[in-house]
Amino acid sequence: MASGSDKTVGTSSVISLDTQKRLVCIEYPAVVKNVGNMLTTLGGEEGVSKIYADPSKRLELYFRPKDPYCHPVCANRFPSTNMLLRVKKKTRKRKAGMSDAQQETPREVKFEMEIVGIVGSTFKFQGMSDFQYLAMHMGHNGEHISMYDKMLLWKLETEEFFTKDVPLFIPPPIFSRLDTPVDYYYRPDIQHREGYNTPQLSSENLIGLSRARRPHNAIFVNFEDADVPDKPLEAAVNNWAKHSSHPNDKRLEAEVRKLFEARPVWSKNAIKANVDTHPDKLKWLLPCMAYYMITGPWRSLWVRVGYDPRKDPKAKQYQVLDFRIRCGLKYGYSELPVKAKRSTYNYSLPITVKKNAPQVVSVQDLTQGMSIHAPSKKLNARKQREYAYVFREGTLPPYRQMFYQLCDLDVESLQKIIHRNDGSETVCTERDGWCLPKSNDDLRDAMSHMIKQTARSQRPALFSTESKGTADKEQLNYESGEEEEEEEEYQPSDGSENEMETEILDYM
Repeated sequence: MASGSDKTVGTSSVISLDTQKRLVCIEYPAVVKNVGNMLTTLGGEEGVSKIYADPSKRLELYFRPKDPYCHPVCANRFPSTNMLLRVKKKTRKRKAGMSDAQQETPREVKFEMEIVGIVGSTFKFQGMSDFQYLAMHMGHNGEHISMYDKMLLWKLETEEFFTKDVPLFIPPPIFSRLDTPVDYYYRPDIQHREGYNTPQLSSENLIGLSRARRPHNAIFVNFEDADVPDKPLEAAVNNWAKHSSHPNDKRLEAEVRKLFEARPVWSKNAIKANVDTHPDKLKWLLPCMAYYMITGPWRSLWVRVGYDPRKDPKAKQYQVLDFRIRCGLKYGYSELPVKAKRSTYNYSLPITVKKNAPQVVSVQDLTQGMSIHAPSKKLNARKQREYAYVFREGTLPPYRQMFYQLCDLDVESLQKIIHRNDGSETVCTERDGWCLPKSNDDLRDAMSHMIKQTARSQRPALFSTESKGTADKEQLNYESGEEEEEEEEYQPSDGSENEMETEILDYM
């Protein structure tokens, strides 16, 4: 604490400053009459401390702190270089019995100043209050009736409290995404040329789009469909001809056609890794050579027109495997150095501060430090490209969720699982294709074990301390193909929709 005034010269004063005393200022948007009630609206001292410790959070003020349906007012944090100054004014009192002349003389006034500390951060409430939705319903006579006593537990209640009928009350968690007014600039009406016809809009693109999606004329096939197309749509061929005027486009067409001749089924990631072109070119080119499977063991893959994998047992090597890294304390580690495809950095809420966008992941970033056999600098360019869609023992996947084709699982033990029924395939099912039942589960178990061993060798600190008996038991369970029932919570995926929908929307 800084000391009082050291000396006084005329009307000026010299005050000592203690730079170690750091303070935080909150510009409270109300008249404070009770400091305790004021802190309660901010979450108490503990709540304010948590917000201050997390720079990504905004300070929330609830004017009705006991109402769980109260929407807060949010404050932003700003750096500041202010000082909190305490000033005391002391006036000498007049003594009783003084004469009139003595009472007319001015009283002696003395000021004492003290710098309490330096304010390094300031929270300012600059936004507007969000919409409030009170828990009430309309009575028969038109009056509003509160529902708080029927919905909130203020004390221990009997079974009757939970079984009685209550009017439906489901308020949305967020009413507005922004709490500060912004200027909205409407687009001017588009002047179309003569003869232009407004495209037909479906219910899927009435809101949020300024125009209908440009069709790329792709053909979508379900596993239940009887036949597959033997040729592409004429509109797709014409569309590619319109966008392939450059000589490099002809070279790209020849390369992609050669890929489908060598292998009739491809994922888009695998094609992008084998050809060097802009992704928009593939949007126009792929519908000219292949159709897109939506369901079944070849879902989210491009299949050469005229080829039906449901009639060819050799097509089981082209089936897709939806693999997701198992992460959790029950697996012995809480996290792995593997990036997620979709991050929370892409989403914002009124109670959070806008975060910096994540850095784009490059192939060099993905391969660096992942291989235990050779440094990433010694990997050739082909190996780096294949890393985006090929699984190899001793490496970690680039993302937590991957769509591998079975032929791209470059591990001998995994290929043995795939080809266990070679020559005896009888029926193609929607879940397992031409493979034996639960083959995908066996592949996921084996791949998860390999990834865990790789991560343990590279990042031992990520794993919790395990006894030798636990490790031996885990190895025994893996070799015997058995696993404790209480540990098996991983549900095999019937097909992830997020990546598939993203690709389908490009062709709608």
